[in-house]
Amino acid sequence: MKQSADLRRLLESIDRKSYPAYKSAQGIYAFESYTLSIDHVQGDPFASPSKVSITVPHARAGYPGAYFDTPWKKTALEDYLVRQFGREIAQFNFKAKGSGKSGLIAISSPGPEILSRTACEITKAGITARFEVGFPAFGRTINSGELIKILFEFLPRCVKSVFFHASRNPKEVKAVAELAEDQQFIREELKRRSLVAFVADGAVLPRESGVSSRPMKGGVAFSSPESLRVEMELPHRGRITGMGIKEGITLIVGGGYHGKSTLLKALELGVYNHVAGDGREYVITDDTALKLRAEDGRSINNVDISLFINDLPNKKDTRRFSTPDASGSTSQAAGVVEGWEAGSRVFLIDEDTSATNFMLRDELMQHIISRDKEPITPFIERARDLFVKAGISTVLVAGSSGAYFYIADTIIQMDCYVPLDITEKTKKACAEYGEDPTKAAPGFSLPAPGRKLAVAAGKSMASSAGRQSAESRGGYVAADGDEDEGFGGNGRGGYGSGGRGGHGDGGRGGYGAVGATVTATADATAMGVAATAAGAGATNGSRPRPTARTPFRWARSRWTCDLWNS
Repeated sequence: MKQSADLRRLLESIDRKSYPAYKSAQGIYAFESYTLSIDHVQGDPFASPSKVSITVPHARAGYPGAYFDTPWKKTALEDYLVRQFGREIAQFNFKAKGSGKSGLIAISSPGPEILSRTACEITKAGITARFEVGFPAFGRTINSGELIKILFEFLPRCVKSVFFHASRNPKEVKAVAELAEDQQFIREELKRRSLVAFVADGAVLPRESGVSSRPMKGGVAFSSPESLRVEMELPHRGRITGMGIKEGITLIVGGGYHGKSTLLKALELGVYNHVAGDGREYVITDDTALKLRAEDGRSINNVDISLFINDLPNKKDTRRFSTPDASGSTSQAAGVVEGWEAGSRVFLIDEDTSATNFMLRDELMQHIISRDKEPITPFIERARDLFVKAGISTVLVAGSSGAYFYIADTIIQMDCYVPLDITEKTKKACAEYGEDPTKAAPGFSLPAPGRKLAVAAGKSMASSAGRQSAESRGGYVAADGDEDEGFGGNGRGGYGSGGRGGHGDGGRGGYGAVGATVTATADATAMGVAATAAGAGATNGSRPRPTARTPFRWARSRWTCDLWNS
């Protein structure tokens, strides 16, 4: 292996030469306490920055093995190191001068969700961080003196500050591992107690704005209704109380702007762990939970939607239904089926983003348009069977129709962001109001599982699943940018495009042009179904195993994760 002195001499020798001479620096170099790998050199100072990584052996890093001996603690520590390294290098960003992207030093910039990222990985070899550096130049002439400043002055200081345990606050690092263990304990407790979600007392659910993930200043702290309050004894924090949402059909109601969708959004993101201080670190949802919505215009390919749609006027077979341009109700029906195929145990639905004719048909409409003239069996007539026969719970936000009151097991009213259990009161009102308007649906039978397909992310909002193209629409975004392109394996894995490790043109190549291939269950799974969780075998929702039948969400940004979970 070449030494750091070799790199310095090389850089000094190419100073003031044409920019492509930088490519001779590509390779691996041993520094005093870590190795530096220049994996890809940009073509000119205005191109995408160069790809660089460092690996610190465990003997040098000194982080106790107890802090990364389980998948959830390992992910939490990796996430912590990415955040800390990002803060350290930010103070040196563009301190080295030059044209174009000269002097840029950047790594993944996470949101509050804790995701497994290839920007930082803990392996048997040590701790590896992958980031971007803009190699400095004057115009298109090499300015190696500034790059020497980055690689031999700025970077060693950042590496020592973050990746050496002796340089960190030991209580801070320990708290990261303890929070991860507490969050995992709650996830396991959900299954033991037949709950689909837990929202801790004191959690702050409102966000600063619709485009910000920061907690709202002065936001109302969550307080569970006494009838829904559960208590847990966490391994490190100790006693914690909060609202437990039971399996079955849960209805969230209330006036506009009172916090219904805010609660549902917190449950949607509760499939991920959150960092301390976010306000939602103890909001935990079943990690297979799936956010469903109508997505008119999406593609559907060979999906059995006969559970909801039958007897079409054109006699089209709905047991193997395909269309390049689905309606709102058809797209939502396909989403339900794909969710079942993917192994989801919880559907999260907001009335605001659902197709009305898919969700219900009122009594007068049923009277005027008889069942034999209506191909759609509304979700309200299937929700109970989905729970009883398929084990799928539903959490639904409603504000305009009381029809779901009759079938709900739990009814929560949001009043100025305060939840109230109004189940008993509402059931009495239903009895006084009259007969349940919902009618018995035709026979219930689960669809046959769909086929497997390859999924790949493209270079714009459009991506592909099988032979179909897909695009990010309908307001769905990944938990943060590191999750998005990695959907199809075309993600950067910290900065490249493709899977993990190596630098080849595909497979598991860290910077390959062709990404990983994952297993889905139907083309439509990748065509706009908004999966809150990667779920079904994923680690914190960001690295589905190749064998997991998994729905995904779509979005894009410059940082991404790969999809392989090794």
